[in-house]
Amino acid sequence: MKFTALIAVLQDKDEETAIEVAKSAGAGSVTILHGKNIGLEEKKIFFGLTLEENVSALLFVLPRKLSMQVMSALRKEFDIDNPDNIGFIFTMPLSHVAGLNTEELHHFEDDIKTLI
Repeated sequence: MKFTALIAVLQDKDEETAIEVAKSAGAGSVTILHGKNIGLEEKKIFFGLTLEENVSALLFVLPRKLSMQVMSALRKEFDIDNPDNIGFIFTMPLSHVAGLNTEELHHFEDDIKTLI
């Protein structure tokens, strides 16, 4: 089975919704990293406090056939193609994967069989 890493960088406030959307589209477990969005524009300052946007990076390891389904669901839910939206999603092929939960692998195999 070939795997893909799907990474979705979204606003912190959207983290729980994104996980639910991804799970309903067939994703299993997720690793969550928290960070700050620092763009090219000057930072906003309000009463001496710098306002930065907190983001969550959601990392999914998915079978390649399932990755586009999850990505499409997230794109639609968060209107990712809107230029005013903060967030982006991308995938990367994985050549070697170790440590995946075997129960999750069997679940993926069953899901893929229903897609075919």
